[in-house]
Amino acid sequence: MKISVCQINTIVGDIKSNKSRILEGYKKGVNDNADLVVFPELALLGYPPLDLIEKKEFRNAVIKAADEIAEQTQETGLLFGSITEDNDLIGTDVHNSALLCFNGKIQFVQNKTLIPNYDVFDEMRYFDPAKSVDIFEFKGEKLGISICEDIWNDADYWCIRRYSDDPVNRLIKKGATILLNISASPYAYRKRGDRMKMLSVLTKGNHIPLIYVCYVGGQTELIFDGASMCFSSNGELVKMGKLFKEDYFIFDTNQNYPKIETVERCFEEEIIDAITFGLKEYCKKIGFKKVLIGLSGGIDSAIVTYFAVQALGKENVNVIMMPSNYSSDGSIKDSEKLVNNLCVTAKVIPIQPLFENALDNLKPIFNDAPENIAEENLQARIRGLYLMAVSNKFDYLLLATGNKSELAMGYCTLYGDMSGGLSVIGDLYKSEIYSLVKYINKGEEIIPNEIINKEPSAELKENQKDQDTLPPYDFLDKVLKMYLEDNKECEEIKSILGNDKDICRILDIVDKYEYKRRQAAPVLRVSTKAFGYGRRYPIVQGWRKN
Repeated sequence: MKISVCQINTIVGDIKSNKSRILEGYKKGVNDNADLVVFPELALLGYPPLDLIEKKEFRNAVIKAADEIAEQTQETGLLFGSITEDNDLIGTDVHNSALLCFNGKIQFVQNKTLIPNYDVFDEMRYFDPAKSVDIFEFKGEKLGISICEDIWNDADYWCIRRYSDDPVNRLIKKGATILLNISASPYAYRKRGDRMKMLSVLTKGNHIPLIYVCYVGGQTELIFDGASMCFSSNGELVKMGKLFKEDYFIFDTNQNYPKIETVERCFEEEIIDAITFGLKEYCKKIGFKKVLIGLSGGIDSAIVTYFAVQALGKENVNVIMMPSNYSSDGSIKDSEKLVNNLCVTAKVIPIQPLFENALDNLKPIFNDAPENIAEENLQARIRGLYLMAVSNKFDYLLLATGNKSELAMGYCTLYGDMSGGLSVIGDLYKSEIYSLVKYINKGEEIIPNEIINKEPSAELKENQKDQDTLPPYDFLDKVLKMYLEDNKECEEIKSILGNDKDICRILDIVDKYEYKRRQAAPVLRVSTKAFGYGRRYPIVQGWRKN
């Protein structure tokens, strides 16, 4: 069977545009004499649609558009993701569906069976599971159609499975000769490699070809990397879609193709592409043409500026330097060097006059109380005030520059350096930032070495260094990764890293500052557990007091 794979980038809720993209891809497949043209999961409405699904008017518009698409089909089949409704008055009555259309109508519907409810997935809130799975005979083949999660439960690959049901195995037992899976699987580093291994085991063990069609694009904090995969019946990956780009290609099950051995690159290449793509998508889809960054002279704001230039072009990146009496001469010079290297527009607004004026105004309230973190945070909030004012005045998207280590430890100021519409590096630990910057500089010095080599500092008081408050980042990041991404607790971490007294203190601090993260900007997700709606942790809790 000759199958056109359409790896498209849709916009959640933009039914008119998404419909047009589906029809455009279908016509291309028809012109290429394809037997079947395939699109990703929920391609007609975008993924994830979240509470839009709860609007009856929205659902009616999607279903109407699906019928209109079907009416334009010919003998060539069209398979795409949408929704369907039933009226059994049990559950939500809404299904995440794969629609197979040809000869002017929807001929077959396969609903999603395994409805995920973990990490960033909350589909049980919106969708009912399929009541049955069936094959469909089309052009001499028996199609086994499934949707995303349905294929992530193969007993031959997973030691521990999330579900007792295996819908793909049921399709195989019913005689499927080709497997088709339409997917919207968010990106995380190394997930593509896991995906390839899992699908290879499935196809090799069952001697059946598989077409796995992935969504590509950015949807707020979620990044979808594309990389649609086609496997031969002997388990070899033989076709793969582009990374972080739309793509269209033909897979013919009757042809032999060379085996693809590698699907993932080094950490630095992957993350640079993912972050750049996610930032570009966010700006494009919510309508920001230019961005603004508070440039401190530190490594975090430097790499965010770099990502902004890569995503939007230097002409669309603006930075503001806001020195105080605590800012070192090096920070200003280093920032200026970065500005020259990246050719971005820069302005300088000293904050000391406003800081001193604010302290004078606060004297009657502060009385003679000794200086503490309030004075430090006041400086950060003045900077946030200036940045938000410029953002509002010129319609720039302000980018937050905090990293995952700082966000985890609450080493950030609400309404100060946490201000912004998107957190670009909030899913990258400080040690990972250093690794990325060294990679960026491997050909030429883009981010000044002075920025890389200096000790990290918020520069909010005399001779301040991050390590005065935080454990060394190499150690801290190991603890944080085990706690945040591996769900390990204090004693488990101690058994791996040693009985360090700082471990339990770190975990207590992470829990303490959950309230800050609940108010943070959306974080571009590149790991298996990012801060945001994929991590749901109580603000008020007393677990570690037991």
